Amino acid sequence: MVELFGHTLTQRQLAERAGCLSQVAGVRLMTLSDGVERGVRMLDFRTGSGLRFTVLVDRAMDIGDCDYKGLGIAWNSPTGFRNPALHEYEGEGGLAWARSFSGLLVTCGLDHILGPEEVPADHFNYPGKRTIHHSLHGRIGNIPARLVGYGERWIDNRCVLWAEGVVQQAAVFGENLHLVRRIEADVGGNEIRVTDRVINQGFMPTPHMLFYHINVSYPLLDAGTRYLAPIEDVVWASHAGKDLRRQDAGYRTAVAPQPQFREQVWQHSMTADEAGRVPVAVLNDRLKLGLEIETIKEQLPCAYVWQNFQAGQYALGIEPSTNHVRGENFARERGEILWLSHGDERAYDLTFRILDGAGAFDDAAHRITSLAAAPDDEFPEPSNVFPKLARPANAASSAWSR
Repeated sequence: MVELFGHTLTQRQLAERAGCLSQVAGVRLMTLSDGVERGVRMLDFRTGSGLRFTVLVDRAMDIGDCDYKGLGIAWNSPTGFRNPALHEYEGEGGLAWARSFSGLLVTCGLDHILGPEEVPADHFNYPGKRTIHHSLHGRIGNIPARLVGYGERWIDNRCVLWAEGVVQQAAVFGENLHLVRRIEADVGGNEIRVTDRVINQGFMPTPHMLFYHINVSYPLLDAGTRYLAPIEDVVWASHAGKDLRRQDAGYRTAVAPQPQFREQVWQHSMTADEAGRVPVAVLNDRLKLGLEIETIKEQLPCAYVWQNFQAGQYALGIEPSTNHVRGENFARERGEILWLSHGDERAYDLTFRILDGAGAFDDAAHRITSLAAAPDDEFPEPSNVFPKLARPANAASSAWSR
């Protein structure tokens, strides 16, 4: 059954009321045609509940816009949804990624995440490539997808909006990693489900790292907006020490935009529920609007929070990750890189859930706080204890963990 506008409807009953599903919900393919966004294909999803979001086909099938009943959820930065053809991966000392950084979901990886680094490349067995210089957050977010399909499908009297695509990150004498992404949302529903598979289609053992940069902004983000998470330890903070309280922005409560704000990043260790899921939420009590994000700890054992409370670029980032915040060389030294041999794959599952009203807030708060009691202090001192990450043993990892 489909829940729409206070009615519970079968497929037939909905068809009786709407000559075409697009009257109330659906997925539509369009192309942006102006400025730096020109040429970017985009899928526009409407569930009929008030939830609308767009999928940027030519930007790794990431999620761009997201709003609920006219209220903004997603961050739209000054860069816009820039066409990947304009992107210079190695520009600005490896920081040019910031010229294409916008949207609710920006995928980082597939072989590198975090800051620019130089790492060994001997696993590709090419004498001209002794090392690789990676730029900020890797390549995947600026690669167009091959769109496999999209549309609406009725399953057991439930209507599912869906899209699927393949994003290929490949080079001769380098990696050949495929991201197979499927995005679903139910007609009448308030959830977005992202299912990813990363597959090594090459024949050389290849390192794999990934994290999701999930970015919210005004009006969901505003002074007083709360971050709620089952935090068992504050592992690290970019501004630890004498600067921990300097900007008066704690880990839990957002402050208003500030012209001179310098970004802050926290890493937290989270407690999962009995099913292995980790729920976190961003809550605006004034609007009674929130966003819950659910991941699986075995897939994404690390979690960062990015606070960019700078005026004109005001954003909060929720960042589940395969690795600690210290970067690729740190992961290599500790044997925590995921190595994929030919045909190996890793699966990732993300759920975005709109929280509408006090009842939804209370339910989310109960789910989260029952798992772990987060610090009461807005400015907890980090432990700087990075838990050892379990990695599957395979031939690739044992041969190339150096």
